[in-house]
Amino acid sequence: MKRSDKNNFVQNLKEDLNNASSVIVAHYSGLSVKETDDLRKTMRDNGAKFKVTKNRLTKLALADTQYESITDLFNGPTAIAYSNDSIAPSRVAVDFEKKYKNFKIIGGSFEGEKIDQNKINFLATLPSLDGIRGKLIGLISSPAQKIASVLQEPGAQLARLMTSRSEELGKSN
Repeated sequence: MKRSDKNNFVQNLKEDLNNASSVIVAHYSGLSVKETDDLRKTMRDNGAKFKVTKNRLTKLALADTQYESITDLFNGPTAIAYSNDSIAPSRVAVDFEKKYKNFKIIGGSFEGEKIDQNKINFLATLPSLDGIRGKLIGLISSPAQKIASVLQEPGAQLARLMTSRSEELGKSN
């Protein structure tokens, strides 16, 4: 890799990390090309990025970012997953780790705080932002629907009573 390519890699990665809210670091040794491509595609589909990294260059990119505390995780064959969605990288990485024994999560960072495997697993169980929005809309609209049905009910009861009475009068004639 040329020096200019290395500088570009470091600058691009630093920019991506500054926009990310979480980073997951994993060892990927032993994964096939197909498995790695599958992981990249799944990350992309969930709004996250996955990169196999050069440790020295990644440590340079981490300098002066909120993720500087995780530089010690970059030993051996490492890869990173990151996104501005706090939950997506952890969810995909945890699912992938369950499927493939050669993929091992070694740590990460959430909003600048170094996190371990337990916190990553906890993040993976949280609902997505879209899921939270859906629940919130359901909670907000539920009382309005109940009020509307309560307000409609007396009118509906009156209409049923009048229909029933008119049917009785119609039969007696």
